[in-house]
Amino acid sequence: QLELAESGGGLVQAGGSLRLSCAASGRTLSTYAMGWFRQAPGQEREFVAAISWIGRITNYGDSMKGRFTISRDNAKNTLYLQMNSLKPEDTAVYYCAASQDYYALPKTNGIDYWGQGTQVTVSS
Repeated sequence: QLELAESGGGLVQAGGSLRLSCAASGRTLSTYAMGWFRQAPGQEREFVAAISWIGRITNYGDSMKGRFTISRDNAKNTLYLQMNSLKPEDTAVYYCAASQDYYALPKTNGIDYWGQGTQVTVSS
């Protein structure tokens, strides 16, 4: 069974940066395409970013383009999300996700494994 554990969330001022990490255990991370989602209270879970098995291909939600960067280090079994120029509307719980199908990953029903989530709060 694949287990995912997010870290790096916290409180940051608008315009600041955070780097989220997702550590995988139980299985080799390179087996999966990976992604990040986020969910604010009372809202649906939203696609943030995706990365293919060895990192050759990436995809981002429209509001994240130019600000967020997804990356992975398969040797360390770790996924990352670098978030720059943060805005208050980025406030949400951020979830790490794994899928056997990169092209299905932007949809929540395409995810095989979820992390527990880490809170990101951006103040104005």
